[in-house]
Amino acid sequence: MGDTLFGKIIRREIPADIVYEDDEVVAFRDVNPQAPVHVLFIPKQALATLNDASDADATLIGKLVLAATRWARQQGFADNGYRCVINCNRDGGQTVFHLHLHLLAGRQMHWPPG
Repeated sequence: MGDTLFGKIIRREIPADIVYEDDEVVAFRDVNPQAPVHVLFIPKQALATLNDASDADATLIGKLVLAATRWARQQGFADNGYRCVINCNRDGGQTVFHLHLHLLAGRQMHWPPG
């Protein structure tokens, strides 16, 4: 695990409102939510950005997406819809350099976001 904020959350060195965990993924509520539901899904294996992913990471990235999908179903908002976003690097809006997926729900999403 990297020594990012997210690595510290995975190691339980700092608190987070964890809503999902399995052997490879942890999910917790965003401290600065952009929607009524805003949960970050992160792999326990550190990977800085989507650009750093290789073919060997395909299964892990798939598990990240499937964990978000499973959680959305369990929470009862999958049928109404939700948005999954992975930001990459600074211009893409990434602020913590540990790959993560934002799950946003609880309101109608618009494009561009806002």
